Amino acid sequence: MKNITIKQYTSDYYSLWNEFVAKAKNATFLFHRDFMEYHQDRFEDFSLLVFDAKDNLVSILPANRVEDTLISHQGLTYGGFVFLETIKLDNAMVIFKSVLSFLHKKNVSKLQLKQMPSIYLDCFTSEIDYALFIIKAKMTRRDNLSVIDTKKSYKIAKSRKENIRRGAKNNLEIREELNFKLFWNEILIPNLNKKHQAKPVHTVEEITFLQKRFPENIRHFNVYDGEKIVAGTTVFISEHVAHPQYVSGNDDKNQLGSLDYLYHHLLAEVFKDIDYFDFGPSNENQGKNINEGLLFWKESFGTKTVVQDFYEVETANYGLLDTVML
Repeated sequence: MKNITIKQYTSDYYSLWNEFVAKAKNATFLFHRDFMEYHQDRFEDFSLLVFDAKDNLVSILPANRVEDTLISHQGLTYGGFVFLETIKLDNAMVIFKSVLSFLHKKNVSKLQLKQMPSIYLDCFTSEIDYALFIIKAKMTRRDNLSVIDTKKSYKIAKSRKENIRRGAKNNLEIREELNFKLFWNEILIPNLNKKHQAKPVHTVEEITFLQKRFPENIRHFNVYDGEKIVAGTTVFISEHVAHPQYVSGNDDKNQLGSLDYLYHHLLAEVFKDIDYFDFGPSNENQGKNINEGLLFWKESFGTKTVVQDFYEVETANYGLLDTVML
């Protein structure tokens, strides 16, 4: 593959970008421009499109720039180079080298990549992982995701089963709803502020907008004790994975069994036919530590570990890819 052309994303490429995402082997709805641009005021978008000599789009890279660093988009859970299923290893390395060279000329000295976990992929796609080895990339972080493979049997611990029965005994009601305000205002925001002095990444207005734009990919469930909301979760759904993006319960969640009851309902009923249920990471301190209590809760549902890797690349090293092929 020769005569590669790199172009920075503009709105002129809106349709072309989204069409590529729809066909790619390693993309989800998070890469659609409508999802990426809900928070465009927070980031300096520097997403890239890669064209071959015939002006065919062969790869995209969702990204934003911070000073001299290009980051695999900070507004997304995962990212990296996006390819079609037909990509060959040698072509992927040419694309990678061309992007690094392009960035180096743009005075971008570092590229930070947030790789997509394997459970989200349509098929094998480790081309860039090999190139990262050649380019002497530095792994800066590794998160541990707790995942259930729904196609295989998984064992729920006795303590979780007791809480699930407690939720049923307390006559808790689970409702799928489109109104996020009750959960955001009465459960999520107070809990994040109390426990972490933080706010949700999405405001209630943003998550409402995104759900309307991606109704099949974003679903929300509340748990009620009578007419009182006691827990809830907002689930992001891709082709292979259901992932609770937000989940929280009130102070009575252990006595009521609300969260366990909710998760069991999602696993046994709502998402029983999806490939994977991703509980997400339990990491803190950039992957160097694990919240033991949180991990215990997830693993007691029968989850197994899947890793997500983060890398930093010196763009000046692009020449290291010149001598790989013999």
